[in-house]
Amino acid sequence: NLWLSLNHHTSFSSASQSGCLEAINRSLDSAHQFWHKAQRLIVTFGTARVYYYNKTGKPVANCHKIPAREFTHKLLSVEEIVNEWSLLLGEIEKIKPEVKIILTVSPVRHWKDGPEGNQLSKATLILAINRLLELYPKTAFYFPSYEIMMDDLRDYRFYANDMLHPSALAIEYIWEKFKHSLIGQLAQSTLAEVEKINKAVNHRPFNTQTDDFKAFVNKTLRKIEKFAEQNPTLSFSEELETLNQYICSEF
Repeated sequence: NLWLSLNHHTSFSSASQSGCLEAINRSLDSAHQFWHKAQRLIVTFGTARVYYYNKTGKPVANCHKIPAREFTHKLLSVEEIVNEWSLLLGEIEKIKPEVKIILTVSPVRHWKDGPEGNQLSKATLILAINRLLELYPKTAFYFPSYEIMMDDLRDYRFYANDMLHPSALAIEYIWEKFKHSLIGQLAQSTLAEVEKINKAVNHRPFNTQTDDFKAFVNKTLRKIEKFAEQNPTLSFSEELETLNQYICSEF
């Protein structure tokens, strides 16, 4: 059996209570540190349908495959969503008025609610976001992920095999739209370099024992170290760890 939290993803679950709590607290600490230096926040609304755990009456973020009979669900109203998010956005404006928040609706379809249920949910979210944009015009902005998927990308090739999630091609298309509409030229140049680094780190040759690959790893390490010095706000700890594992294994 695993210890889990109905407010967290399955990845936080642990064989011990302390392990579960430690994972949750680490995530909270990381989010807290990020918040202090954040200038932009992106919030993706997925569904307006909320599930409540019957034993507590509280909403949950994850049902963890607990039997459906132990939950009650409802479709939130536009007013309920606006009221809750107004509290948060109002606090953000007071504490960090320089922060800008990009709101968007997920293009992933919630087909378990049925075609009509999915459309009602997405429409509710769009109406709620529209109201929030009216209330917080200096803080909140909208990016039309859902609309791009529904209107621009209507061909089957833009959907994954389950016909619910966007395909890799669709994700790239939406990302390009996002990048060119909301990211400045300087940041785009930085992003392009980061993408090159990620591509290099993820490169997996058939044989990792060759001198050529060792030279490639060392060159990539030097490139990351130099780029990190020029961009101190960026963290490449995971990338460096991956490459250093090759070094430590002595190929």
